[in-house]
Amino acid sequence: MQFRRCRRGRIQKALGGCAHAPPLKEASLTAILTRFAHAGAPAPARAAGELASGGVRSVLRLEGAAALAAAIALYGHGGFSWLMFTVLFLAPDLSMLAYLVGPRAGALAYNLLHTYALSVPLAFAGFALGSPVVSALALILIAHVGFDRMLGYGLKCTSGFGDTHLGRIGRD
Repeated sequence: MQFRRCRRGRIQKALGGCAHAPPLKEASLTAILTRFAHAGAPAPARAAGELASGGVRSVLRLEGAAALAAAIALYGHGGFSWLMFTVLFLAPDLSMLAYLVGPRAGALAYNLLHTYALSVPLAFAGFALGSPVVSALALILIAHVGFDRMLGYGLKCTSGFGDTHLGRIGRD
């Protein structure tokens, strides 16, 4: 698909109208991620503040269930301590305490521990280095993230704890 600039520096698809994204000259990671997130979401979901809805949300929840099942299976196959699994399974949620500092710090801390981008490389490193402790901790983290996604809890937005990439959680 071809893109070009339209008035006010916004991106325009060749066959569509102007997309509501930051100008192309912004190269910060935040601008790139914002542009990517807004370009992929359907207009009604963006208007409601959600980035995933309907069938996409269901697929993401199913994906979380698959990650949870795979992590539990690998954990059991590795012969790791189930007591450690039970004790540490909810430990990543302690990152919510960063919300006491503010919503930006809270979202950053929470998202850092609730993404596969940290847990999967950690698991690979643990297995490659032959470290059972690192491997077990990484699998517990993968299981926790999968469990959260399966229940519909997503990565947090800086606007507040209840705003996630899977939609609003809690009561409005």
